[in-house]
Amino acid sequence: MMAAERTLLAWLRTGIALMGFGFVVAKFALFLREFRLSQSPPAPGAGGISVLFGTLLILLGVCVHVAAGFHYLRVVRGLKQGGAGLDRPSRLGMGLALALALAGLAVAAWLLKGSA
Repeated sequence: MMAAERTLLAWLRTGIALMGFGFVVAKFALFLREFRLSQSPPAPGAGGISVLFGTLLILLGVCVHVAAGFHYLRVVRGLKQGGAGLDRPSRLGMGLALALALAGLAVAAWLLKGSA
């Protein structure tokens, strides 16, 4: 039971980190916008993608929290019934890994496009 709680807390830390990183990414767009306005003449640029990507990271963190809660309830229920029900890989872990890999690819493509 304690291992299930530690796992839940680990997922919650991951969700909080995603939401914090999303906030930083979204607010970085404000920094870039102010920096562009301080230049003479103002340099063109697109800050909207940072806000969008940051918001998506925050929403991903929220989804991790919800999924972690449901996963924890399922594990605890399984432990109380005598079987852990953990005979397959974690959908939460695999889903998060896939989502973060896709997000990383999207950011890398965006950075390559901006540097060309």
